[in-house]
Formats: sequence, structure tokens, C-alpha cells
Amino acid sequence: MTCEPQPFAFGRTSAPTVSFEFFPPKTDAMEARLWETVEKLEPYRPDFVSVTYGAGGSTRERTRNTVKRILKETGLEAAAHLTCVGATRDETTGIIHDYRAAGVDHIIALRGDPPAGVGETYKTHPGGFSCTSELVRAIRDAGVREVSVGCYPERHPDSPSEEHDLEVLKRKIDAGATRAVTQFFFDPDVFFRFRDRAVAAGISIPIIPGLMLQSNFAGLQRMAGLCGASVPGSLPPLYEGLEDDAATRDLVTANVVAKLARKLEKGGAEHFHFYTLNRASLAICLVRLLGVRSFAEAA
Repeated sequence: MTCEPQPFAFGRTSAPTVSFEFFPPKTDAMEARLWETVEKLEPYRPDFVSVTYGAGGSTRERTRNTVKRILKETGLEAAAHLTCVGATRDETTGIIHDYRAAGVDHIIALRGDPPAGVGETYKTHPGGFSCTSELVRAIRDAGVREVSVGCYPERHPDSPSEEHDLEVLKRKIDAGATRAVTQFFFDPDVFFRFRDRAVAAGISIPIIPGLMLQSNFAGLQRMAGLCGASVPGSLPPLYEGLEDDAATRDLVTANVVAKLARKLEKGGAEHFHFYTLNRASLAICLVRLLGVRSFAEAA
């Protein structure tokens, strides 16, 4: 598979905008790989990059350090993930003001996973924010310009219905959210149906499709099971027998995600958020397939 650009969808004269998600490194080797990834992706001028926050707030300090370094050493807009778990309101508000002091003007507000792990019952931290909409309001009250939130094109595992999911999203928007980024999915119609329901419900902020760049299919299936993403029957055979062939799995993944992105683009999607898993190669291939060129090439 080559990474040559395809014509823009529906006569558009420019490539879509993109953003990338990273996770904070746990070891020196992981840190080196992260910064190599940041350096390789920066020339593609993403709209923003985000840094995740571990379950139960377990990576709080690493997230802050990574965000601050991106702001200091690159020209990228760094968005910090922040959750409701593992901290009181005062502690979380202190983190928000610390980010503001460091120049962070974009926070991704999330409820967060239960400290005991995904799949366990979620409980509000004593003295903490009880829901994402409360966190969004606190972030906006602190003067943060952009607040992104998550949304589920397929029902959230803890939600009783798709209608409830939309009500939760509307509350986050009423609190000040400026964009929503979806959980990953594999079927473009899943996104289109969700977008149509959101519009019908009066939701007008941008809804950005999140695309997962995970080529370890066993890991991808585990992630999908935890977040409620359905896996099409056509997907497993593509990875069958490739457990020990990472290079071919990458090629398969690039094709799968490229086809998904193309269908989304034809359906009107203008921005894509890539869950990079701190790997540059797949992200670069995908953005180039979408017509995005590096700063030097564009010049």
C-alpha cells in the first residue's frame, strides 16, 4: 500500500483538518518514542494535539509535564485531558489554573474511568465533580477558550439508552463545551446516524470522528469490548494469521482506517482525530492519504 493522496471529496479545495492524541510516557524508552512521534507529526500542522489522563487520574503529573513540554518546545496547540476522578473539586480546579498559567487554552473534559478499572461501577470521588458537565463549567469559568468533550456514536456502556447519551452531551454543551470527539468506531453509518440524531436534538457544535490506529487486533478487540464499539464481521479475517507480522498488520490497519476516513469525508466530515498510540508512521500515512501535506511540502 502506498500513501499517495486521493482527490478531495465533493469538489473540496483543501484537505481536512486533523488532530492527534498521545498518551504520557511511563518509561524513558516510551518518552523517547513519544517525542520522536511529536517531532514527526508537528510538520503536518494538526489543529491540536491532546494528551490523555490515566484511569483514576493515575498519570496526572505525567500528563501535565507532557503538555507543558509540548507548549514549550513545539509550535503545537496542546490540549490536556482532565477527568472527574481521583481528586476533589479544589484539587481539580487547581490543576485547571495551573494549566492556564502554563498557557494551556484547550482542555478535554471527561468523566474518566473508574479507579478500579474499566467495567467497574463508577463512583463520584468524595468532594469531587459528580459529572462532566460540572467539570466543563469549572474549566470555562477559569477562562479556558476551548473545551472538548467525548461522545459515543454507539451507546455508552453505562448508559440506559442512546437518547440518554444525547441528553448528557447536551448538558455538557450547555455548560460550555465547544466541540465533541467521538469514541472510535468502524462503520461510517454508525457515525452518520449519531450525527443525524445529534442535529435533530438541537446539537450544533462540531462532532469530530475519532479514528483508532491500533494494529494489534487482539488489543483492538479488547478496547472495543470495554467501550461498546461493535466490530464488523469483515474485520477479523483481515488480521487472521498476522499475530507475528506487525508490518503487514500496519498495512491492513492503514487500509481499513483510510477507507473509513474516505467514507466519512464523502459524508461531510471535515476534521479527523487520530488515536495514535504514540506511533507516527500510521498517523502520517493516514493524513497523507487524506491530502494533508507537511509545512515544508505545502510551502
